[in-house]
Amino acid sequence: MKFIPTALPGVTLIEPDVFPDDRGFFLETWHQARYAEAGLPEAFVQDNHSYSVRNTLRGLHAQVLNPQGKLVRAVQGEIFDVAVDIRPDSITFGTWVGERLSGENFRQLYIPPGFAHGFCVLSETAHVQYKCTDFYVKDDEISLRWDDSVVGIVWPVREPLLSPKDAAAPGLAEILQKLTGHEKAFS
Repeated sequence: MKFIPTALPGVTLIEPDVFPDDRGFFLETWHQARYAEAGLPEAFVQDNHSYSVRNTLRGLHAQVLNPQGKLVRAVQGEIFDVAVDIRPDSITFGTWVGERLSGENFRQLYIPPGFAHGFCVLSETAHVQYKCTDFYVKDDEISLRWDDSVVGIVWPVREPLLSPKDAAAPGLAEILQKLTGHEKAFS
């Protein structure tokens, strides 16, 4: 198993060991001791599963008072998974990383608390599963505009399918007010 740091401290790409044979394959998708050894959290409290069609873009989402770390993987299909640092006191505030995750490459991306998360679907369909370090709290969720020019994410889709909430999401400058004063929640 490989734990590969990205350009954003704390955001980690995981390449699990896959054991194929004539019957199919086997891999571990979570091993508390190994992940903790690599500096990832030891506890997750909620698992989520989404199904989406090609060009769907989900995100960018975060929680302010109950920030969630997420361990994301595409079980079927392929996605471009993105993390944006929204910690106001961070030297990488407003920067992003993106990785391709698929049912064929078995990669996972760990996104720590204090980052907005989103993904777009590159295949016909995709099943995405992710573990969260804190529970979802609807009233605590914020959204960041997917195409905010300040952040400058280079998405591999031009006209994504968006939810009404994501289509109306504010830019980084607008959500900064909600984030300021909550830096301790992200640590």
